[in-house]
Amino acid sequence: VETALRLGDGLVVLDFVDLPAGDPGRERMFSEHLACLYDDLYFEELEPRSFSFNSPYGACTECHGLGTRMEVDPELVVPDPSQSISEGAVTPWAAAHVADYFGRLLGALGDEMGFSVDVPFADLSPDAQRALLHGHEQQVHVRYKNRYGRERSYWTTFEGAIPYVERRHGEAESDTSRERFEGFMREVPCPVCSGGRLKPVSLAVTLAGIDGSERNIAEVCALPVDATARFLADLDMTVRERQIGERVLKEIYERLRFLLDVGLDYLTLDRPSGSLSGGEAQRIRLATQIGAGLVGVLYVLDEPSIGLHQKDNHRLIDTLLRLRDLGNTLIVVEHDEDTIRAADWVVDIGPGAGEHGGQIVVSGTVDDLLEHRDSLTGAYLSRRETIPVPSVRRPRTPGREVVVRGAREHNLRNIDAAFPLGLFIAVTGVSGSGKSTLVNDILYTALAKRIYRARDLPGRHRTVVGADQVDKVIHVDQSPIGRTPRSNPATYTGVFDHVRRLFAQTSEAKVRGYQPGRFSFNVKGGRCEACSGDGTIKIEMNFLPDVYVPCEVCHGARYNRETLEVHYKGRSIAEILDMPIEEAVDFFAAIPAISRHLRTLVDVGLGYVRLGQPAPTLSGGEAQRVKLASELQKRSTGSTLYVLDEPTTGLHFEDIRKLLGVLQSLVDKGNTVIVIEHNLDVIKTADWVVDMGPDGGTRGGLLVAEGTPEQVAADPDSHTGEFLRRLVPPEAKRPRKRSP
Repeated sequence: VETALRLGDGLVVLDFVDLPAGDPGRERMFSEHLACLYDDLYFEELEPRSFSFNSPYGACTECHGLGTRMEVDPELVVPDPSQSISEGAVTPWAAAHVADYFGRLLGALGDEMGFSVDVPFADLSPDAQRALLHGHEQQVHVRYKNRYGRERSYWTTFEGAIPYVERRHGEAESDTSRERFEGFMREVPCPVCSGGRLKPVSLAVTLAGIDGSERNIAEVCALPVDATARFLADLDMTVRERQIGERVLKEIYERLRFLLDVGLDYLTLDRPSGSLSGGEAQRIRLATQIGAGLVGVLYVLDEPSIGLHQKDNHRLIDTLLRLRDLGNTLIVVEHDEDTIRAADWVVDIGPGAGEHGGQIVVSGTVDDLLEHRDSLTGAYLSRRETIPVPSVRRPRTPGREVVVRGAREHNLRNIDAAFPLGLFIAVTGVSGSGKSTLVNDILYTALAKRIYRARDLPGRHRTVVGADQVDKVIHVDQSPIGRTPRSNPATYTGVFDHVRRLFAQTSEAKVRGYQPGRFSFNVKGGRCEACSGDGTIKIEMNFLPDVYVPCEVCHGARYNRETLEVHYKGRSIAEILDMPIEEAVDFFAAIPAISRHLRTLVDVGLGYVRLGQPAPTLSGGEAQRVKLASELQKRSTGSTLYVLDEPTTGLHFEDIRKLLGVLQSLVDKGNTVIVIEHNLDVIKTADWVVDMGPDGGTRGGLLVAEGTPEQVAADPDSHTGEFLRRLVPPEAKRPRKRSP
């Protein structure tokens, strides 16, 4: 047998001579390899790479380890079944350049199958709907008159809308065309691995729990972190298996514990990193550093509490203290009150922002900070300064609301959520409870698709009721107002156009024949050509970061000598751009078109910023307030919906007070503002609160409570209400709840 296996390369056929000649078991094949010769199944010896979807040894051969594939969704092909075919119910064929051709084809199919193209799609027979979507087996006879009035006819096959989209998507040669057809497709789990991302052999390996359940690696990774920890702690193993896996399990427990300590118990291990918020990504990096167990390291953390509910904040602080106790030093840039109070040493920089700051106001203990009279931070922490609770909240108007029905994207559990219009609404809840999914992925995207025909697909939901009461929807985020130094607050808000026109009207400019374009640093004529109007010159350093040096010709002024000779009130255009906004308000007081724009920038707390300050040097909070200022200048329709996702990120208590003033002024004009927020100062000033939860991940996705802050504070099931009770008096009346 050994010789046969050696000569047969591990394969041998045994002839059982004592069995009858016709017996099917007379000859049997055996293999030394990991193979089943009768099922044609063969695989290499299992290694760690066999369980990696990034390796060809483990990745599913169908989806190449992605776990999903694009598939045409009938709901996107026919988004409104109440429309008839002639009204454009089949969206891919409703575009103007193909409508005539497909209109004739659909009419011919209707004649063939006996239905009318003027009947709503929902009222068509199942056979007709199936033929429209998936195609018709028999050819159809198309008859039509050309532009000369001559009758033409031909026989052709009817492809069906879904095969048509699939074919055009596969044949698309441009990104624009491909994106157009992807608008009718959704990501669906791979049919081979069912989203597991691995080969069947790898998914066949399971671990058994003491409760009798068996899970493969994909199923374990799909569990929340805390459930994963419990499952691995309760594995059903023999003494020998436990001896083998003990050290590996110890390492896994440690790493899972770090994730639990920083408040990420609701995340699943297979969560795509691109879907993590900035705060979640930072806390994962923090957990990695704790796991390293290093000593004598200086850690610098920039606002680690971003996106963290008060319920989880103490766990983060305990983690930071544990890092300190290991023998490390932590420098934390933070505005969170609990984190500041937990610090051993506080350095407060101020007293104001921009050119009004830059000084060390306090360097000492928390008590020193609280007692210092010049510290704005100390004033808010010691309650000498506070953000007041509104004495009267705006009443809810019956019937004037937008309602999301049947929301079931990600962890949302088929919930209905109402957003009363004309109010300041705060959407609250612990991290991972489904706030961003409900507001950003479903409500905002659905309204943008309806109002602006945006291409982004909203998350899964049944319908949005009351959308006709909103005529504009605007998402004001903290992304930069521009990616290059050419963008600045003056150009973004449009005030620079008025400034250029003003300079063109000066007597010196008229004598020289200068038009407003002469005073733009983006076009040839008035700009410095040595630096192309940038004011700086980029020096490429090959393997090092690029270095920017001031232009030797204009010395950073951006304009040529002739343009800088034109003055208004003794100032050149370059000096105007270098002027702080609060100074520019007085300088242009006599010009209403300019002073009105600048006044709104001062109102949102940006008086210290210079008019021509390059966009990349603005913080996220500053960029967001520039966007809000540009919105405030526009004539209000009273039916605009503003969506802000954690607008207080990176903002000091005083900045939050100014931001709330801006948001409340938008609502005073009849608009609706929805903020996703953890900050209690924002929540307590809202007119209406929608609280999600009760926890994160699979334990969230429900509407816990909705009502005024006082009503939510009275709810014993609300984690937000628990912390809100300290700031607002709970109302006796319980908030209205909506069950899924």
